[in-house]
Amino acid sequence: MQIDEKRIRAYGDTFNDGMIQLSFSLPVEHGPKGDEAARILAGKMGLEELEVAFSRDLGQGFSYYIVYGRCPAYVDLTQIQVSQVEVDAMDYYEINRFIEERIGRPLVVVGACTGTDAHTVGLDAIMNMKGYAGEYGLERYPQFHAYNLGSQVPNPDLIGRAVEVEADVILVSQVVTQKNVHLENLTNLVELLEAEGLRERFLLIVGGPRISHEMALELGFDAGFGPGTLPPEVATYIAQEIYRGQRRDSGKSGE
Repeated sequence: MQIDEKRIRAYGDTFNDGMIQLSFSLPVEHGPKGDEAARILAGKMGLEELEVAFSRDLGQGFSYYIVYGRCPAYVDLTQIQVSQVEVDAMDYYEINRFIEERIGRPLVVVGACTGTDAHTVGLDAIMNMKGYAGEYGLERYPQFHAYNLGSQVPNPDLIGRAVEVEADVILVSQVVTQKNVHLENLTNLVELLEAEGLRERFLLIVGGPRISHEMALELGFDAGFGPGTLPPEVATYIAQEIYRGQRRDSGKSGE
């Protein structure tokens, strides 16, 4: 099948037909009038050949809709440039061997869900010994000393613990993103580190469902990992970045 990368369209029933499914809630009573409101709203978004495929009452004057329709828009894939973490992928054994041979000591990582965030699923996926999707978490790696501080950790407490254990890395997970509270919290962490003259002391990493590498860099972090990230990806990045940092430092000291 020949794919035109300059005109990428969604498809539902047949290739390149532009059919998409959209779901949303409305502050209206469930019924024919609500269905029509959902159809009109989707039409104003540019969808064509619309059908309200499903709707239901949410109670208290709210209703939920799934709309199916044709989207005439397309994407030019050749014009897209995405900022992402660049690593030479390694597996569990290669990572441990790399750290032992190139760095010569275990790396210390302190991780937490900070602020009011009580959702540790993403953090545990990367740090917990059981790991995620068949991949061990950092606690299982003999060449990592991993401290999982859990949920709702204030930024000052996270920094204090990182200083106490002489961490190489601070790893932050942010799942709660309503009203962009994650941006405020992450910005505060960077500002605290800078105010205390500690920013350059740590490799600073953030992960979460609405995190991108580009956004992480804009906020002052070294790297950002989005949904579906596996523990070896984070472990590889940490090992390779700390090794590069050591080489840069040794080069400066030899000048």
